[in-house]
Amino acid sequence: MLNIIGEYSLISWALLGCAAFLVGISKTMLPGVNLISVIIFASLMPAKISTGALLILLIIGDISALVAYRKHAHWKTLLTLVPAVLCGLVVGAAYLFVSNDQVIRRSIGWILLALMVLTLLQRQSRHSAQNTSQKFAWFYGGLGGFTTMVANAGGPVMNMYFLARRFNVQLFLGTTAWFFAVMNMLKLPFSVSLGLANPHTLTLGLVLLPLLLLGSFIGWFYARRIPQKVFERLVIVVTWVGALYLVF
Repeated sequence: MLNIIGEYSLISWALLGCAAFLVGISKTMLPGVNLISVIIFASLMPAKISTGALLILLIIGDISALVAYRKHAHWKTLLTLVPAVLCGLVVGAAYLFVSNDQVIRRSIGWILLALMVLTLLQRQSRHSAQNTSQKFAWFYGGLGGFTTMVANAGGPVMNMYFLARRFNVQLFLGTTAWFFAVMNMLKLPFSVSLGLANPHTLTLGLVLLPLLLLGSFIGWFYARRIPQKVFERLVIVVTWVGALYLVF
């Protein structure tokens, strides 16, 4: 563990600590804010390696989210998404094998921007929740699996889907918690086989664990007090900012 501490400067560790803290916040209060964590990790290490390092933190964050919201989930929605997500994970693993870091970042950014526009248009419809469930589960699920595999950026994609479904805060966070707990465990074997998740990334995750747990607790505390409209607007703003950064 001492070896890994010496690999990064004090400023780098401060940024990584901030990223871990935001992973905790994203899991228990504001899904999508971990895009900032993705950006921080990708700026301090190659994009593919950062994917494996961040995955360890995300899995730990998933556990904290399930402790807080395990009883809140829309199971019909989750089951509908499973086949598409599995396809997206496989395609994402293949894409990682043949693509480079710059292409990965920009492609994810453009996907998120397109989804933002699509979701905001859908939300103007009176029947957006029903239409989204029936017509776009495969679309969002496939992209969610793909983007989480290649850049741990599936959160914003699924946020757009759950926003269109008009879930309340608790149901939104509970459904998200179960979705990503299962998804991240499914993609772990792919990441191990590609060399992205390894003892080095596991050690890094353990070093950053206390800050992640602190973020999880603070997020859980304030999530019970945040108004629905404020929650939705924050999710949209975070997604816009992350997508624009990845593109430009």
